[in-house]
Amino acid sequence: MTKFNVPSKKEVSATNQAIFDNVQKSVGFVPNIFATMAYSENGLKNYLDFSNAKSSLKTKEKEVINLAVSEVNQCQYCLSAHTAIASMNGFSAEQIIELRTGVAPFDSKLDALAKLSRNITEKRGAVDASIIDEFFSAGWTKENLVDVINQIGEITITNYLHRTTEVPVDFPQAQALTSYA
Repeated sequence: MTKFNVPSKKEVSATNQAIFDNVQKSVGFVPNIFATMAYSENGLKNYLDFSNAKSSLKTKEKEVINLAVSEVNQCQYCLSAHTAIASMNGFSAEQIIELRTGVAPFDSKLDALAKLSRNITEKRGAVDASIIDEFFSAGWTKENLVDVINQIGEITITNYLHRTTEVPVDFPQAQALTSYA
């Protein structure tokens, strides 16, 4: 397989160098997955525009989706990154593991969201009727459903990019689950 090295700032376009500077200021470093997107003249900007777009979902809710989807897609990079981000957003280590398996027994609304995210990903959009009914019964709206699907698309981009390129994970490694429920 072709080896993908993480491009340095000097190896990317001037446009992407400016984006690196902004990411460095906001995050404190340029994550390897973002740097890898900079192989494309437009890829990194397009991804960041998509990921920073307005949504009906709160940050914590997005992390529920990110963890459930990344576990289904078995993306070590995104599991590691979003384990750290979920922890910074108030989820406990135990809750993060539960979210990765597609459940949230600690919160009925988040549970419906986690189950839906996992089911959509596993079934490639052909969601089970009972799962979608549970989602709406938990108080979610059709607007939320559209935004959940957008979020699944966003995290799937980085899942697939990492699975394809296998660039090094630059976050504390998330441990593999012993049983994937």
